[in-house]
Amino acid sequence: MNMNYEITGATKLTALLGSPVAHSISPQMHNEAFRQLGLDYVYLAFDVKPEDLKTTVEGLNAAGICGFNLTMPLKVHILPLLDELTPAARLAGAVNTVIVKNHRLTGHTTDGAGYMRSISDEGHNIIGKKMTLLGAGGAATAICVQAALDGVSAIDMFKRKNDSWDKTEEFCSRTAAETGCTIRLRDIGRDYLLAESISESAILTNATSVGMAPDCTSSPIPDASMLRRDLIVSDIIYNPRETLLLKQARAQGCTCLNGLYMLLYQGAESFQCWTGQKMPVELIKEKYFSQEP
Repeated sequence: MNMNYEITGATKLTALLGSPVAHSISPQMHNEAFRQLGLDYVYLAFDVKPEDLKTTVEGLNAAGICGFNLTMPLKVHILPLLDELTPAARLAGAVNTVIVKNHRLTGHTTDGAGYMRSISDEGHNIIGKKMTLLGAGGAATAICVQAALDGVSAIDMFKRKNDSWDKTEEFCSRTAAETGCTIRLRDIGRDYLLAESISESAILTNATSVGMAPDCTSSPIPDASMLRRDLIVSDIIYNPRETLLLKQARAQGCTCLNGLYMLLYQGAESFQCWTGQKMPVELIKEKYFSQEP
């Protein structure tokens, strides 16, 4: 460990772009990992709205940034600004990690891999089983792709029936064709379809922002009776650490997982993309990822 860690004239910049970002623990996680490995890097968070993304990325690229993460609501907005996509990002249609080399921007997604590792890390095996997935944004599509690639047998993706419905249907059809997983798009406004899907699933995954601070009084499901004792309920939100959905699930006796370990493992994947080194995950987990609500 480099005990004299400090920013120098040669320090390499990495960052998080999104809005809001003030709650994020990504800067602590990455900067501690840099310190532990003695790497001359720094990780900062920038609150960036979609309308400011282009000028922000152009400025950071010109200044020599070596990579950055994207969080809500920028994971799709970034696509037109990239020079190329990795196969995983192309399939997901979303990017949470950008690698910059010689000022060329390559978009990648580590959300899906991070999510699936977070489930297995807790001792759960959902391979060959069905998933009910709430949401169709960047995190949801990345989770859908990785779950399908890893061998989840069927996925019901629920979203609002709005202007992006047809595009999401195309995503589901394309991903199903390329992975062999059965993937259906469902209207989240149809409560009976949601209840039916949850009753058939081993895991319910909330990949929407419903329940995230500061609006902690909302749940993406209309009735807690949809949840049963042997169901895994996973919420990718980690602020608060126990959302209303997870409180409902805990009251029903479900196994509950928040988004902390997904954040850890997707961050570890990004870290390796930028530095070529493995993040000291166990140390970072112990210091920053206590699962106490």
